[in-house]
Amino acid sequence: MIQAQSLTKRHGDKTAVDAIDFTVQPGTVTGLLGPNGAGKSTIMRMIVGLDRPTAGSVTVNGKHYREHRAPLCEVGVLLDAKAVHTGRSARNHLLALAATHGIPAARVDEVIELTGLGSVARKRVGGFSLGMGQRLGIAAALLGDPSVLILDEPVNGLDPEGVQWVRQLMRRLAAEGRTVLLSSHMMSEMALTADHLIMLGRGKVIANAPVSEIIGMAGTHRVRVRTPQAAQLAALLAQPDVTVTTDEPDLLKVSGISAGDIGEHAAGAGIVLHELTGVSASLEEAYLALTQDEVEYRASGSAQLQEAGR
Repeated sequence: MIQAQSLTKRHGDKTAVDAIDFTVQPGTVTGLLGPNGAGKSTIMRMIVGLDRPTAGSVTVNGKHYREHRAPLCEVGVLLDAKAVHTGRSARNHLLALAATHGIPAARVDEVIELTGLGSVARKRVGGFSLGMGQRLGIAAALLGDPSVLILDEPVNGLDPEGVQWVRQLMRRLAAEGRTVLLSSHMMSEMALTADHLIMLGRGKVIANAPVSEIIGMAGTHRVRVRTPQAAQLAALLAQPDVTVTTDEPDLLKVSGISAGDIGEHAAGAGIVLHELTGVSASLEEAYLALTQDEVEYRASGSAQLQEAGR
């Protein structure tokens, strides 16, 4: 378990993390989401003692990271896959880490196979692709068979097969009762991988809930209706609390009324329907809706893009 209480980090007059509280429970995959500058990396660095909190505290399994006698066996961390000696082979890099905790070479070979590095284990890390570097970072995180895993952008640089492998691995580790905290900018992947999300904006927690609840925060459920009598149906549905939009001649996007009620209105008016489909909001839509006022750096036109994506 990871627990933060009033966790705060300031850099001069800038507050990167602002008195936040959260708990990352074992047995779940928890995602850390937020725009650039929201404080995600700073939080992860404070958890493992690389940054000292200005105020508050964060503990792992009831202790500060520095208090664990064998941290590799308590917490597996991937913050920067490039933080390796490029002249070493992957196996020698892992052996060097293992030696600091008395971890046997057999375990090194296990994580090499687990992460798909067997064919390149004796090659120098300096020649690795970004994806192979990520696999090595994950291997290092798993080396001590820890109960807690903290992974910053673990799918960065991986091909589709690698992304699926990470997803399955994270879910399997959580199913074993481990605590898994990860960050990612791939919304679709986070929606498939995480059970719970902590969403950040300008150093504050703006949502802390299961994925399904956060998606529900995106707002209105929509219905796709395809009909050759689109104009007639749009006029029939016109009500103060119903919104109808269209970008194709025979397609309506309707919110504020259920698919069943639309079907009944259409049947009563003799309107033929070719499609009547409920459309749930996506995690990306929820993210944009919840963080639209929390983005530190915004390119011109992004507001219009966000509006169009809703």
